[in-house]
Amino acid sequence: MPDKFDHFTRSKIMSKIKHKDTTPELSLRKELCKHGLRYYRLHYDLPGKPDVVFVSKKIVIFTDGDFWHGYNWKILGKVPPKKYWQEKIQRTIQRDKKYTRQLTKKGWSVLRFWEHEIKESPRDVISRIKTTIRTPNSPRD
Repeated sequence: MPDKFDHFTRSKIMSKIKHKDTTPELSLRKELCKHGLRYYRLHYDLPGKPDVVFVSKKIVIFTDGDFWHGYNWKILGKVPPKKYWQEKIQRTIQRDKKYTRQLTKKGWSVLRFWEHEIKESPRDVISRIKTTIRTPNSPRD
């Protein structure tokens, strides 16, 4: 079934959706500050536009929305009924993998956190970030 909006209207609607300073991103930054992790940059110019970057440690952090980035969308039965959205989410998943590969090749440690992880277990998220910061040549996701 085709989209009920023409391309121009759909594009205008989609442009209104926040892509920076989202709720999960703000929550993560609040937790980082609470734990004394302040020496980071926001929206640093790297592939994928990471949400948080620890430049001196070469660590990038992405906060991925569960719906938009396809968190277990097929397993959880959260596949949107419209083919347009299925294809859009699938492209986002592929793009995320591409950016992770590019950054890893350039020597960056890449951490990706799902929206629900930041909300439900911020301590675990911070713990993982701290471990990555402390570990030289830390493993990449």
